[in-house]
Amino acid sequence: MMRRIIGGLGLAVVVLLLIFGIRGCLNARAEQALQDYGDGSAELLQESQRGGNQLFELLESQGGSDQTVNITTSLNGYQVEAANLVDRAADLDVPDEASDAQGDLLEVLELRRDGMRLVADSVPQALGDQERRQGTSRLDDAMQIFLASDTLDRVRFRPELRTALESEQIAMPKLPEDTFLPDVQWLDSAFIADRVNALKSGTGGDEAAAPGLHGNGIASVALGGTTLTPGASASIQLTGDLAFDVQVQNQGENTENDVTVTVTVGQGGDAIKLEEPIDTIAAGELVPVSIPLAEQPPTGQNVPIKVEVQPVPGEEKTDNNVQEFSVIFTR
Repeated sequence: MMRRIIGGLGLAVVVLLLIFGIRGCLNARAEQALQDYGDGSAELLQESQRGGNQLFELLESQGGSDQTVNITTSLNGYQVEAANLVDRAADLDVPDEASDAQGDLLEVLELRRDGMRLVADSVPQALGDQERRQGTSRLDDAMQIFLASDTLDRVRFRPELRTALESEQIAMPKLPEDTFLPDVQWLDSAFIADRVNALKSGTGGDEAAAPGLHGNGIASVALGGTTLTPGASASIQLTGDLAFDVQVQNQGENTENDVTVTVTVGQGGDAIKLEEPIDTIAAGELVPVSIPLAEQPPTGQNVPIKVEVQPVPGEEKTDNNVQEFSVIFTR
């Protein structure tokens, strides 16, 4: 009887050892799977960051009309690489603990893929001679997409990955320190328009502007045939063909290319923003620019109007680039 008891106890010990051993192996395997997922997701984000760096280096490069084909080719390559990252992320082995993080990782990379695709489509359009404003506007949208990807990465993906890894006492992998969108100035439509103009004209990058005085100024602004006076108010009747007539003068010593004239009607989020490019303006030349009022502003109240000619490379004096008015629109 004693031998049977001892034998039974021995068998129980063996079974327990097997159970603990198997459980330990399973735990180690699960821990390794989580470690592998963390490393794999970090690698994808590092590659995505490098792609973003290349994109913005290109957008800030010198450019020039002879570089349009090379720029387009590079942008197409960037969007293909961004799409490949999404595919690779979808193929990751995802432990249950990281399922929430995986959903956010995919969305981050999908946003960047979509943003890259929009940039690749809009930049050649913005650099062309037709529909340039539409291309620049679509580039604005792409920057908002990149901003959304950064927010999702920082606010959702990283905290969820950290929670999953800490459950197994695994350290966070090395993730990109920089954001995909390098600077908030890329959310400014005027800044983007300047960058596109510099890229088209070949005055981008760190290259200095041509020697001599640079600069444009606003000579006069009229709306519907009524000349507006800076700082004063005017009453204008709304018609279907109402337009701002802006006289821009090159007050420098150099021919300027791709000069942008903007008009802001109202203020805040409801403001109407208009713009019109001047392809070329010679030194001393006075160029008329007509900008249709495409949307209907509020009536019966003072509406602030801001007209601005965007500074060109090398322009130091800009106090004559902006004029502000107040208009009461009537029916």
